[in-house]
Amino acid sequence: MTGSGEDVRVAELRSAVSRLRRELAAHPAEFPDRGIAEDELAALAAMVVSGIPEVPRLRRSLLLIAGAIGSVSALARGLAEVRTAVDLFGEPPGR
Repeated sequence: MTGSGEDVRVAELRSAVSRLRRELAAHPAEFPDRGIAEDELAALAAMVVSGIPEVPRLRRSLLLIAGAIGSVSALARGLAEVRTAVDLFGEPPGR
């Protein structure tokens, strides 16, 4: 827990999502799945506002975001930070 009583995992995910949203907004190039990435980042941001998100939904959003922006090298670090933050919530079943 943070000093404000917030779950550290939620705070990390909120921060990582916020950074990647800013990076994506500032990225000048258009690419076919940009809208998907923006929508899923907005969904992740909404999930962390309501508290502890559901892990399967987090992982689904992460996969969609990775598929949408995975080939944009300028966003690779931000995407990795979001993945690391999602991983704080635990391993997916069957791993």
